[in-house]
Amino acid sequence: MLGLSHEREVLKFSERKYQLMEYTYTGTAHESLVDAYAADDDRFRTHQQSAFPERATTVEEVGILRRLLFPGCWNASTLVGDADAVKETLDELGQRFCQGIQPYANQCLATAVTNVLDRLPAIRKLLKRDVEAAYKGDPAAKSYVEVIRSYPGFHATMVHRVAHAIYEEGEGVYARELSEAAKTVSGIDIHPGAELGEYFFIDHGSGVVIGETAEVGDWARIYQEVTLGALHFEEDENDERTLKKGYKRHPTVGDNVVLGAGSKLLGPITVGDHVSIEANAWVTDDVPDHTTVFIKHPEQERKTRPPEQQ
Repeated sequence: MLGLSHEREVLKFSERKYQLMEYTYTGTAHESLVDAYAADDDRFRTHQQSAFPERATTVEEVGILRRLLFPGCWNASTLVGDADAVKETLDELGQRFCQGIQPYANQCLATAVTNVLDRLPAIRKLLKRDVEAAYKGDPAAKSYVEVIRSYPGFHATMVHRVAHAIYEEGEGVYARELSEAAKTVSGIDIHPGAELGEYFFIDHGSGVVIGETAEVGDWARIYQEVTLGALHFEEDENDERTLKKGYKRHPTVGDNVVLGAGSKLLGPITVGDHVSIEANAWVTDDVPDHTTVFIKHPEQERKTRPPEQQ
């Protein structure tokens, strides 16, 4: 039977666990974001009053993020031109970040959170380039707004760029939670440690896996079921049956690379610039610049039955 002191400790932990963290943003990102909104052209609908249907998210942070990053596409036009409103929204996002980090750190790491929020204007600039890459790289894309609101690859990239900033602040577990939330929505698994270049585009996206130590250059285009994974794992010398951590085990991919549907790039290999890895190719060795890797089509046979046998 549990003692009274134990019950008090459980209650104290419960109260601490669910208490909303206090956080006030002290940087200047709200001013930079307002300036960035003013510079947007019509493709982002930033300066138009819109009434898009609401879309639920798995975590509150993602909903706040997308309103801050693309207010015209997520019914947040009140943020445009109003630095105070942006500042309040950053406070709200910072509180959510602190609340997410606290169970792992036992405190609100305000400095780390502020550092991440300070990077949002630069992250937004990267994301606008990702939208451009998606629009230019997909013949089916009709507008920037379509990419921002409905492309799973862009959703996963948006969350990843913020999660990566959190990861670089040493809060990898919480960053992983955000990545897993994005995977639930998009079917795309990008570890927050992965480094993605500019003009990054995942088309379709279901089943894409990008490992922790993967690096991808600029203007990469990735299709569904692509894996940037490990080929084999090293064991920890000091702990039997535990795999070694913190070493390079995923591919490094150059600029202007296309990875076709179902292709698998495995191990700490290097794939050069202007490379095309075609569908279902299995790559475990380095690939030089200006190379196409493909699987020969198997011989196909067909047999047509006479009508009386159908």
